[in-house]
Amino acid sequence: MSHEMSTQHATRVGARPFNHSQSQAAEEEYDRLRNLARQEGSKRSNCFQRSQDAYANGDGAAAHALSQEGKEHGAKMEMYNKQAADFIFRENNAEGRVAADTIDLHGLYVEEAEEILEQRIRYAQNHGQTHLHVVVGRGNHSPDHIQKLKPRVEQTCRDLGLQYHTESNEGRIYIKLDGSPVDMQHVSNWQGYQTYPDHQQQPWHPQHAQHQQPQHYPAQGGGQYGGEEKLAQGLLSRLINKLLRMLCG
Repeated sequence: MSHEMSTQHATRVGARPFNHSQSQAAEEEYDRLRNLARQEGSKRSNCFQRSQDAYANGDGAAAHALSQEGKEHGAKMEMYNKQAADFIFRENNAEGRVAADTIDLHGLYVEEAEEILEQRIRYAQNHGQTHLHVVVGRGNHSPDHIQKLKPRVEQTCRDLGLQYHTESNEGRIYIKLDGSPVDMQHVSNWQGYQTYPDHQQQPWHPQHAQHQQPQHYPAQGGGQYGGEEKLAQGLLSRLINKLLRMLCG
């Protein structure tokens, strides 16, 4: 997934990417990776612009060479962004920092957060989990104090046909994963940034989604679709909406 807009025209979501007290070395490593991605993005844009100029001047060979060079810089940009996203996600979702029913999206670009959230929802549903707390932040450290992750998380829920509710501090969203209505008692029972009682359950990471085995569940809540069918329908809707955003953008 391309993060061109985030890389060239925006910074991370919030000035504080970590959900806990973190060493300066970790902050510097995260910033280093994002800066490298931005540099590669700038080089890519420069190559593509020069490629267009060369083509306009009738130099097809130079245009092709510059286009290829631009693609190489684009691949490096994606690589550094992926490394940064993996780094910040591991730091914020390490064992003992969040509960097993919680995912923290701090420090991710909106597109990255959306992709990881979809993977986490699929993983949770395939393992029979009924809900998920998603930490999106209040936007206190974002430009103009505008929440950027929350609207995209809410849109993802709507596209997937999932019920959700903003929690008390407005920096978390409770998502119901089985198609049933939100239980407000569960919304307030967030365990948050503390060790989860079940120490046998390891923290989830996006790579886990690559190894999950799909499971089948009966239809829940009297709906037309079971868990897997409803998720498939929602993912198709997500794909269509993404294509429409690309075409309209």
